[in-house]
Amino acid sequence: MLNVRRGPGFDVVGVALTRFLELQVEVEPSHSRAAPFNCIISYEGEGVNSKDIDLSPDRNLLTRVALYVLRCHDQNEFPAQTVIHIKNDIPLGRGLGSSGAAVVAGVVLGNQVGKLGLSKERMLDFCLMIERHPDNVAAALFGGLVGTYLMELNPEDKGRKEIPLSEVLPSPAGGIDTGLKPPIPPQEVSTAKAREVLPAQYSRADVVFNMQRIAILTHALGQSPPNPELIYSGMQDVIHQPYRKDLIPGLTEILQSVTPKSHPGLLGICLSGAGPTILALATDNFDYIAQEIIKKFAEADVRCRWSLLEPARDGATVTR
Repeated sequence: MLNVRRGPGFDVVGVALTRFLELQVEVEPSHSRAAPFNCIISYEGEGVNSKDIDLSPDRNLLTRVALYVLRCHDQNEFPAQTVIHIKNDIPLGRGLGSSGAAVVAGVVLGNQVGKLGLSKERMLDFCLMIERHPDNVAAALFGGLVGTYLMELNPEDKGRKEIPLSEVLPSPAGGIDTGLKPPIPPQEVSTAKAREVLPAQYSRADVVFNMQRIAILTHALGQSPPNPELIYSGMQDVIHQPYRKDLIPGLTEILQSVTPKSHPGLLGICLSGAGPTILALATDNFDYIAQEIIKKFAEADVRCRWSLLEPARDGATVTR
């Protein structure tokens, strides 16, 4: 499922939404060992014609992650013969967590075909070895709205010998960035590029501003009925969105002009992840709100589409 990060919850808060990355997996021991790493991959969905979609198991991000998990458990390849069909409904490079979803799917795949019996908590550890944004992978793995942080490793843990990530995930995939009603612009904004524009240090006032908003937002989202003014205020941000305005034409005007007062039914609005997708929380008037955002993007010469999504509560699931 796709996962997005909300406003002031930069690198902290994520939510899973109903666009899915699905794997159909068969292990057929009777087949001869003809494929590299005993794995055959096919793909359909978003980015099917993209040069970034590689169907070689040693170069595809999802299967490389699975191989990493397997090798950490003394299994050097997939069981013979593993056939994987990937169905991806998550747009690539749009701030919707496509790489995070692929990492989670790879860890779950390795756990299943290797019969490892890992808990979701342990699978999260493996996800964080590759994708260092816990809000991204935790939302996809556990579902719903999540708050996350990274624990500091003690000297004993830092000294543990693990199979090097680079052995299975050579650069740039290993540990480096790749990239409810979100209008989705067609252009990509890589996570790495979006982070380059952020300052190395922030003022105390800006940090306090975001801390206040994230405290309000987590409280407001639990209220019924929802309070639009409180949620809208809670989704304001000064840590990352203002610095990314030059990467996403029309962003500043959209975030400032689309409000609960001007657009009834809207609860809040923010940049989704690194962008360029916009996340708008709403209870009504979905098409009207989306078309207004699309119109403002068009004024900045950006064409986009929109989808009506709901929270996905279950996270990563396995059906046999």
